[in-house]
Amino acid sequence: MPEAYIYDAIRTPRGKGKPDGSLHEVTAVRLSAQVLDNLRERSDLPADAVEDVIWGNVTQIGEQGGCIARTAVLASDLAQSVPGLTINRFCASGLEAVNLAANQIRGGAGEGYIAGGVEMMGRVPMGSDGAAIAVDPTLALETYFMPQGIGADVIATKYGITRDEADAFAVQSQKRAKAAWDDGRFAKSVVPVRDQNGLTILSHDEYMRPSTDMQALGALEPSFRSMGEVMPGFDKVAMMRYPELERINHIHHAGNSSGIVDGAAGLLLGSKEFGEKHGLRPRARIRATAKIGSDPSIMLTGPLPVTEKILRENGMTVSDIDLFEVNEAFASVVLLYMQAFGVDDSRVNVNGGSIAMGHPLGATGAIILGTLLDELERRGQGVGLATLCIASGMGAATIIERV
Repeated sequence: MPEAYIYDAIRTPRGKGKPDGSLHEVTAVRLSAQVLDNLRERSDLPADAVEDVIWGNVTQIGEQGGCIARTAVLASDLAQSVPGLTINRFCASGLEAVNLAANQIRGGAGEGYIAGGVEMMGRVPMGSDGAAIAVDPTLALETYFMPQGIGADVIATKYGITRDEADAFAVQSQKRAKAAWDDGRFAKSVVPVRDQNGLTILSHDEYMRPSTDMQALGALEPSFRSMGEVMPGFDKVAMMRYPELERINHIHHAGNSSGIVDGAAGLLLGSKEFGEKHGLRPRARIRATAKIGSDPSIMLTGPLPVTEKILRENGMTVSDIDLFEVNEAFASVVLLYMQAFGVDDSRVNVNGGSIAMGHPLGATGAIILGTLLDELERRGQGVGLATLCIASGMGAATIIERV
């Protein structure tokens, strides 16, 4: 079976997902096209070099609808002969795009792919495409549907994670992100976003709040308390599903949850023959991929069973992994992960994460995989694992190994 290698990985800076965000006037198509063009130019590839572009996107409606992958190809300098495939595995869409491309290469269905994702949350609001699991009352009742924020608070309650622990983790994410930027650790992968005149619109993650401290976070009101306790009373749903809980501790707020941002990311993947043909040196190989379904009510625990699955299926243990990237959807997700696997935080999200820099849904999986690769190279380490929790109860994971 052919191996699938990573030849390059890039991302845009993440802009605030609001009307005053620097990327607000850029469409998802144009941002995606810039990523595609940068990948092609950096590797000096012919316009028709790749078999396909597989692109993750969560809110596939309006300007993000209509197979944005193909539209982005047509807006880029790639050849018209390159097709495009848009996929949606919610928050793991960008990582799943990479996994799908890698497994296509392994199966012999083409030698080279570009995979990644995009989300312009300031232009296409999260949830604006609708979701049957949330709005179909019969399905919502059967699955004990709760919004993600309630699920994060249920995790904290069920597993004894405190507000102080979540806030301390958030402060650490901010400090690590600032240190990474100050030290130039993202310089290899972050490509500035430019306007049609070639002028730079954004070159730095703008959501960050590096001065954040415990006192500032302590003053914030829990974001999901009212929807839990008052209307529509999701705390009651949570306690029906988990009758061992007497009450829900609402510990999450804007400061210890992932930020709403705009951004895109992409990776160039190919076989050994692809690299040789185009004079490219592989940076890492995709050692393993996995996905799994998990409890749709609490929703955010998927990284645990998918990590167990990917390690078991590949004869590995937690000690075989040098670095972890666990998406910081909410602080409790990562804290539970470290608690469950006994992993020290010195090996997890060492350059900060989505709490500090934001979570552009369809792009985040590709972003954290690229961040993981950069840091493995910087430290001279070998093996890394990236994983994300996913809406409606799923998990996805990828293990990469430097070559």
